[in-house]
Amino acid sequence: MQQALLTVVLLLQVLSALAMIGLVLVQHGKGADMGASFGSGSSGSLFGATGSANFLSRSTAVAATVFFTSTLALAYFGTQRGGVQEEAPSLLEQAASASAQASAALPAVAPSAAASGAALIPTK
Repeated sequence: MQQALLTVVLLLQVLSALAMIGLVLVQHGKGADMGASFGSGSSGSLFGATGSANFLSRSTAVAATVFFTSTLALAYFGTQRGGVQEEAPSLLEQAASASAQASAALPAVAPSAAASGAALIPTK
């Protein structure tokens, strides 16, 4: 059940991300018109002549809301203990166990010999 819900949320996130990319690329900015740079038209008003938002900007806002909601849901599923995937040791735990195994495999050096450096100088 949880795996199916995770798949649906992941699919929703990918689709909303693609929709946002497409909607942003289709829109044109307020300064895109040549006349807007010379002060003609309604470029000086706060929201322009069409009102506060048109269909594309509202659709982008809806897609962004869906994207952020699905991101929060995926973060929630990722932090659950005993969730979808088995608990694997973290990279830090793997490095600590590897260093413990490597130090156990090294021969022990006497502390007095190591401090004086006598173990590092070969004698004839």
